[in-house]
Amino acid sequence: MARRRGWGGSPPGDDDEASRRIVAAAVELIGQTGSAISIADVAESLGVIRQTVYRYFPSADALMRAAAIASVDGFLDRLTRQVKGIEDPVDAMIEAVVYTLAEVRRTPHLGILLSSSYSNVDPEGITSHEARTFGMTMIKRFDVDWEGCGYDDPDLADLVEYVLRTMQSFFVSPGNPPRSDDEMRRYLRRWMGPAIAPQQPAAPTRRAADSTARGGSQFLR
Repeated sequence: MARRRGWGGSPPGDDDEASRRIVAAAVELIGQTGSAISIADVAESLGVIRQTVYRYFPSADALMRAAAIASVDGFLDRLTRQVKGIEDPVDAMIEAVVYTLAEVRRTPHLGILLSSSYSNVDPEGITSHEARTFGMTMIKRFDVDWEGCGYDDPDLADLVEYVLRTMQSFFVSPGNPPRSDDEMRRYLRRWMGPAIAPQQPAAPTRRAADSTARGGSQFLR
């Protein structure tokens, strides 16, 4: 019964509701502070003891991830609108990265999901299952024909990891002074663009095809 004390005088009806309310409290606190929070912070805001929160989230890291995931739907909708109609994979990905880097400065929840700076427990958070799932969800909303550009799901997973690692470098060290959005677009187009370009090999020209056919016929003589 101890875990049901507090809660502003209105205890949750079941464990699912309790978990949702803890996450909602964490989301609100992150929005207020703009930074990572502790189990104690969330417990205090709900009027419960820390052990109550630990019952549902075994660590602050787990709670922060849950709060971040609960907060990204709105971002994904905004990003989808930002890249709508962009069919080229390079253009779409560069615009998405620039937009995401700008949004992280305004949306602390997003930075928590995509960067590892908040967590001493998981320094590889940028490639966590949650971050990679988020990245796959993000790029599959693009108007890019990924299959037509030569990307299968394993390729897309590798691309997501590559882009997440690239963004992490800017989370850790944005530059002094940081690049403007247009400067960032030019930088990414030069260095990241070639890695994202369509992966299918170019179709052989008629002359090359004829030459190959003649060469093959010589071996048959």
